[in-house]
Amino acid sequence: MGCRCGSKKGKEIKLTEEQEKILKAVAQMEGPVATKDISEATGIPSKSLSCRISALKKKGLLESPQRCRYQITEAGKSLVSA
Repeated sequence: MGCRCGSKKGKEIKLTEEQEKILKAVAQMEGPVATKDISEATGIPSKSLSCRISALKKKGLLESPQRCRYQITEAGKSLVSA
């Protein structure tokens, strides 16, 4: 079963409601955060976050500077602040 979380490439970045919620939550947190922290902030179960985080990484909106920890990129920040 493949991941279908909106990882299509295109010029205009489109986000699902959940992806936007994840980006906004990560943008408000300090430094790289664990999936557990994102889950607590968004109400999205940890098991469901993996696919969504992968899609956001593919779009260049999240990065993983440490294993299993994530932070928002400049592109992600500009998207949620727009």
